[in-house]
Amino acid sequence: MAPPARPRPRSWAVVAALPLALSLLSLSPVSAGPQDPLLAVAPRWGWRNVSCPVCRALFGALDVALQLEPTVSRVGRVASRLCQDLRLARAEVCREAVQLFQRDVVSAWARSVLRPAEACGLLLGPRCGHWDILGDWNVSLPDTPKPPVRPPEPPAPGAPSERILFLTDLHWDRLYAPGSAAACPDPLCCRGAAPPGAPGAGFWGEYGKCDLPLRTIELLLEQLPAAAPLAAVYWTGDIPAHDVWQQSRRDQVRALSTVTAALRRRLGTVPVFPAVGNHEATPVNAFPPPYVRGNQSAAWLYDAMAREWQQWLSPDALRTLRAGGFYTAQVWPGLRLVSLNMNFCSQANFWLLINATDPAGQLQWLVGVLAAAERAGDKVHIIGHIPPGHCLRSWSWNYYRIVNRFEGTIAGQFFGHTHVDEFEMFYDEETLTRPVSIAFIAPSVTTYINLNPGYRVYMVDGSYPGSSHAVLDHETFILNLTEANAPGAVPRWQFLYRARETYGLPSAFPADWDRLLRRFQDDERLFQRFWFLLHKGHPPRAPCGPGCKAALLCALRSGRSDDPGLCRPLRPTLPFARIQQLWRQRRLC
Repeated sequence: MAPPARPRPRSWAVVAALPLALSLLSLSPVSAGPQDPLLAVAPRWGWRNVSCPVCRALFGALDVALQLEPTVSRVGRVASRLCQDLRLARAEVCREAVQLFQRDVVSAWARSVLRPAEACGLLLGPRCGHWDILGDWNVSLPDTPKPPVRPPEPPAPGAPSERILFLTDLHWDRLYAPGSAAACPDPLCCRGAAPPGAPGAGFWGEYGKCDLPLRTIELLLEQLPAAAPLAAVYWTGDIPAHDVWQQSRRDQVRALSTVTAALRRRLGTVPVFPAVGNHEATPVNAFPPPYVRGNQSAAWLYDAMAREWQQWLSPDALRTLRAGGFYTAQVWPGLRLVSLNMNFCSQANFWLLINATDPAGQLQWLVGVLAAAERAGDKVHIIGHIPPGHCLRSWSWNYYRIVNRFEGTIAGQFFGHTHVDEFEMFYDEETLTRPVSIAFIAPSVTTYINLNPGYRVYMVDGSYPGSSHAVLDHETFILNLTEANAPGAVPRWQFLYRARETYGLPSAFPADWDRLLRRFQDDERLFQRFWFLLHKGHPPRAPCGPGCKAALLCALRSGRSDDPGLCRPLRPTLPFARIQQLWRQRRLC
């Protein structure tokens, strides 16, 4: 149960509210140079990258300005002025951002237990202050003993397999304008009038801080490989564009209905299983747990999703979708799917400052679904938007425990959000050496930031008695924007690579990906190939040197957050605190 709301917000809560709003928008500048390729791929703005002194100065200035009990509008005026004075964004963006966030953020912070001294520790990590408001908690696992572990085996020759299309981070920008400026001071570019003397944004998309026109998404669906039919589609959210400072609920629902209609029109009877992304809400990342009711609840979004997706989901799935944005469904006989609302694990979700203990009871519900599948002899695929290694510590560690307990039932994990092509490993909790699962993180459809558009197709063990339903291989496809935008060109989505062939994997089980990680350490040519494919064939100009490589390999081995023990077998050349700093700074979304 959530703690009771305070009758009147203290000044510290109101003081903290609007800086957090700006942090969620990620407006502030960051320097990224060629010496840090991990930073070079990140946006050149972001609260995670603000220095500790700037963070403390911002909170201190607001605290001095707002000693009395102010109104929300007064907080907004002060925060907007500070945003402009500190040059976090253009004046218009500052004003619109503060206006959008102020009511919800102040409401959440007024009910939270955060204190001013903890604010910068929360936003920037322990190097800038201590905070422990989100303490440890545990879900309950079944009393039933874990079944004996059986190492996965490849299917027999001739066994059926299926193809699953995976789409994530489409980010449709209805205001995308060919010829417009691809470089701008705002969080999103490629909109508005064409700049004088510059070529401007391409017709199909552009490298830079830009999202996609609808025609590029429709072209993807038109040009899906016809050689083998699709058995299902997993679609893990982030539908709207990155214009997060000026979105309304009407805008978000319009994006949801427009892109859903495009998928229905192009995919026909192929079943689609969606998941909720962090950009579906407005304000962005704002997903209050179910105990927040009324106009500030997420009911407007979940109800809209239920209406749009009722053709694909059962009444039971729609019921839990409306309640908390998650559900379970049958993919085919013997295989269930769980769609998680990963916003309930997100540090950027300011509503979790009220109470972050298993929001909406989602993880305990997941345990129940997995236990029922285990009893029935079914396998389970888990889909979600934000990868588990990016989550709040307690949520992430509980999820890791669940994956360990049900390693014989969970046949696959599929996420997005990072916009690049990577994965996260899961190991046994006793030794952190035996691979038990892998979370595949697929590349984005959008170009944001400085990427080719891309998508993924998974080949999985098919529907037959005794099937593992595990991932057998995967293929990645891109739209090469340099070629597509050339004068007179006919744009074609094209095959980029196949995992087992490219990396020389005998199979695609967790142990194979663990061995690949170790090969990356010793085979520099192979690692640089991975770096190229990580960015969908359009990597940063600077190579990934030793520090970058150490941080990236550590991230690939970390299916749970804030655990230096997972990195230790790699003998990283950087201290764990520096690795964590690089992780935070390279996140694109």
